[in-house]
Amino acid sequence: MPVANSVRFEADNRLCDRVSTTWAKHGAIVTARNLEKMLSPNSLVLVGASSAPSSVGFKIAQNLLDGGFEGPLRLVNPKYDELLGRPCFRSISSLPEVPDLAVVAVPPDAVPGVIDELAAHGTKAAVVITANLGNGRQAMLDAARPQCLRLLGPNCLGLMLPPIGVNATFAHRAASAGGLAFVSQSGALMTTVIDWSLSRSIGFSHMISVGEMADIDFGDLLDHLAGDPQCRAVLMYIEAVTDARKFVSAARRAARVKPVIVVKSGRHDGGAKAAFSHTGALAGFDAAYDAAFRRTGVLRVKTLDELFAAAEMLSHAPRLAGDRLAILSNGGGAGVMASDELQDAEGELAALGPETVARLNPALPAGWSHANPVDIIGDANADRFARALDVLLDDEQSDAVFVVACPTAMLESEAAAQAVVTTCHSKPQKPVLTAWLGGDGQRAALDLFESARIPSFQSIAEGITGFMQLVRHRRAQAELMRAPPADRLRAPNRQRVADLIASALKDQRTRLNAIEAADVLDAYEIPVLKPRLVESIDDLADVADRLLAEHAACVLKVVSPQITHKTDVGGVRLGLDTAMAVVEAAHGMAARVAKERPDATLSGFTLEPMIVRPKAFETIVGVTLDPTFGPMVLFGAGGTAVEILNDRALGLPPLDAILARQMIDETRIAKLLSGYRGQARAKIECIVDVLVSVSELVIHHPEIAELDINPLLVDADGAIAIDARIRIADQTIAPRQPLAIRPYPTNWERAVGFEDMGTLLIRPVRPEDGPMYETFFGKLEPEDIRLRFFSSRRTFTREFVAGLTQIDYAREMAFAAISANGQELLGEARLILSSDRDKGEFGVLVRSDLHGRGLGGHLMRILIDYARGERVRSISGIVLSQNSTMLRMASELGFTSRFVSEDPTATEIELALG
Repeated sequence: MPVANSVRFEADNRLCDRVSTTWAKHGAIVTARNLEKMLSPNSLVLVGASSAPSSVGFKIAQNLLDGGFEGPLRLVNPKYDELLGRPCFRSISSLPEVPDLAVVAVPPDAVPGVIDELAAHGTKAAVVITANLGNGRQAMLDAARPQCLRLLGPNCLGLMLPPIGVNATFAHRAASAGGLAFVSQSGALMTTVIDWSLSRSIGFSHMISVGEMADIDFGDLLDHLAGDPQCRAVLMYIEAVTDARKFVSAARRAARVKPVIVVKSGRHDGGAKAAFSHTGALAGFDAAYDAAFRRTGVLRVKTLDELFAAAEMLSHAPRLAGDRLAILSNGGGAGVMASDELQDAEGELAALGPETVARLNPALPAGWSHANPVDIIGDANADRFARALDVLLDDEQSDAVFVVACPTAMLESEAAAQAVVTTCHSKPQKPVLTAWLGGDGQRAALDLFESARIPSFQSIAEGITGFMQLVRHRRAQAELMRAPPADRLRAPNRQRVADLIASALKDQRTRLNAIEAADVLDAYEIPVLKPRLVESIDDLADVADRLLAEHAACVLKVVSPQITHKTDVGGVRLGLDTAMAVVEAAHGMAARVAKERPDATLSGFTLEPMIVRPKAFETIVGVTLDPTFGPMVLFGAGGTAVEILNDRALGLPPLDAILARQMIDETRIAKLLSGYRGQARAKIECIVDVLVSVSELVIHHPEIAELDINPLLVDADGAIAIDARIRIADQTIAPRQPLAIRPYPTNWERAVGFEDMGTLLIRPVRPEDGPMYETFFGKLEPEDIRLRFFSSRRTFTREFVAGLTQIDYAREMAFAAISANGQELLGEARLILSSDRDKGEFGVLVRSDLHGRGLGGHLMRILIDYARGERVRSISGIVLSQNSTMLRMASELGFTSRFVSEDPTATEIELALG
C-alpha cells in the first residue's frame, strides 16, 4: 500500500497568526511562508524613492533601474510625479498592480504606516532599509502580521538577486550572477564581498543583508535556499542567532544538500563567567556556536580570507572523494612549503602508488622527486606540467591535485596555465587547484583559470586553506551520514529522578545534595561513588568505623548549600584511615568554614570510600544552559584545575554513541586516554556511555539547569563519578530554554498486537535503523518499489538510507513497524511537513509478503494521530492510479481524491485534519 513522495504545498495566509502560535507551542520552527515573493519576485515597488543624489532613496532607485529587472518596477513618493525618467506614484493604493516585493526607504516614523498600506494592498514581502525604528519596530510587525507580509530588516543594506536583475540595495556596485548565496548580518561586509567577488569573477544567486532580523532570520533564509536550485552553496556572516531551534533545523537540512560556510564574529567572551559549576564556567558563548555548527554540518571559518577561499573552492571544484592531496610543482622548495602547510592544517599528503611512479618516470627528468610532492624540476615547460598532471589525475591514491608554478626563465606562464586547463577538461572528475606564484605578472594565467572555473590562489597558504575547506566540508557530510551502533539497551529509572527533583523543589531548594545527586546518576546507570551523609560530627566516628571495615581509607567532604567548590575552603580530605582522623578533620573543616565563609550554613559531612586508581585520568562531564542554544553537554579534562586547563568540547543533546565519541576526540586529553608509554588505554566506551546517559537525563528532566560530574575517573577498568553537583529550577516559575534539536519522541512508541504477526513495536525511526532498512528493501517486490518511489530502482545507496533514518523530528516523522524479535523492519509510514508545518506529505510502505494483514492501515492511523497532535491542517500524497489498495484504504480513512492534471496516471489524495 505504497504512496509516492511528491510534495504539493500551498500557503494559506489567513492562518498566519494561528500558525505563529502553533510554532511557539509545538516547536514548529521554520517560517518560509511568502519568502518566494521576496526571493523570486515578479514585480517590485520602491517606497521612498528620492531625487536627492546623496539620499538612500535615490541610490536604491538608481540601482533598481540599472539592475535589468524585467518585471514591473514602480516608484512611490507623494512629492513627485516623475523620478529618474520613470513615473512616480503618489501612494501605494494607486499602483496599477499588487507588487510581490516592496523596498521601503522612508523615515522611521513612517515605516509602520507604509507597511500597513502595503499589507492592505496585498503585498506579501518587504525589505525595510530604514534604521532606528525604536518603538516603531513593534508597530511595523503588528501591521505586517494579519496579512503575513514578510519583512527583511530593518536597518539593512538590502537585497540583490543578480540572476533576475534585482539590486534593491544602496551598495556602490552590483554583484555578478552565479551560484553562491551570501547572507550577512553586516551590510558593510556585504559590500566588501561584492568587491572581492568582482575581482575574482565569482557570481551570486542571492546577496541578502538581514539587518535586525525583526521577522526573517537566518533559519528562514537557510530553509528557502536549501531548496533553491540556483543556489549551489551558502556563505554566511553571523553575529548572533536569534532562534536556535529554527536555525539548527534549517541548517541541518541545508547542509545535507549543499555546502554552508559561516564566519561567526565574537569568538571571545570578553570576561570570565561566574557559575554554579565548572561546566558553566567552561562553556563559553562561542564554544556553543562551534558545537551547533559541527552538529548541523555547517563549515565554520575564522576569517574573511578563509571564507573567500572556501567560496573560491566551492564555486568551482567538484566534491572530494577523500582527503588525500597530491602536490605538483616546478620548484622543490615550493612543493615542500605546500606539504608543510598541508600538514600544519592536519591535512593528508597522498602517497603515490607504484603504478603512478612508473608512469611518471618516462614523462619526467631522471632527477624528479619520485614522491609527493612531485617536483618536476625548475626547467619544466608547459608540456611537462601537462604530462605530470595527466598521470596524477589517474592516480587512485590521491583525491585532489594542487599545482604550484614558480616563475622561471624556462616557463611560459600563460602556456603552462593553458596546458593545465586543457588537461583538467579532459579528466574533470578530480578537483584541481592552482597557485601561480609571482604576483601581477601572472594575471593572464589567473584569468585563464577563472574562465575555466579552476580554483586559483595567489599564494601556497591560500591554496592549502581552500583545499582544507573542501576537506572539512567532506568530513562534515560524512559525519552527517554516519549511523550510531544499535547496542544501547539501558533503561533509566526516570520516575526515581522525577521524585528526587520534586522533593527538592517542594523544599524550595535549587540544588540537590550530594546523596540526591549520586542517586540521580545511579538511576541513569552512571557508575557513581555513593556518599553517606552525616549531619553531626558526633555521629562521624560510628559511620567511619563501618566504612573503614570494608575499605582501607575514606574521603570526608563538607556539605553546605552556599559552598559550591569544597576545595576552596579546604572542604575535602582524602586518605583518612581511622575514625579519629575523620573526626579531627571534620573539626578542622568546621573551623575553617566558620572563619572563611561565615555566611555559609554547615549542613554536615559526607563520607565515602577512598578510590585508589593511580593510573586513572580525571575528566569532567557536565550540562549547562547556553543563552542561545539551550542545554549543552560538556566533556573535558577534569580535576581542581579544570578552568586553567580549559580542555573541553561541547555537544548539543540528544547525543548518540558517535556524537559522544566525537566530543571526546575533540579534546587534548583524548590522546592520553588512548594510551601512551606503557599507560594502558582507558576504557573510552565508558565515557561514551556516561555522555549519552547525561544527554538522556537532561532531555527527560527539564528541571535540570546545570550538572557537574567532576572528577569522572577513567582508566582501563572503566569510569566512576566521584563527585556530582546538580542545580534545578521549577519549570512553572522559570521554564528552561528548549533543546535546540528536537529529541527522539519516546511518547510515540506503541506495542501493537496482530493476530498472525504477534506483538509488533511501532515507533519513530532511529538513526541506527539503517541496516534494517537495507534488509527491508531487499524483500520488496519490484512493483511495490515502483508504486512507492515512482521508479524501478533496485539499489539504495548508503546516503539514501541515511536520509530515511537520520531525520529531523522537528520537520519529519517516520513510524517503523518492528518484528516481535526486534530484528526486522516490516513496514513504515512517513510524514514530511511543509516548512511552516501547516501541511504534510505522507508515504506508506509494507513488506511485500505482508500485504493484506492490516499493517499499512494501522501505520496510517498512527501517522494521522501524530499529524493531529502536531496541529497539521492537512496531509496529502500522490498515488499511482493503478494502486487500488492504497486508494481504497485512503477512502476508508476519509481522504478525498482528485486526478493530477499534468499526470493522468496519478491521483492526489488529501485528508483535512482541522
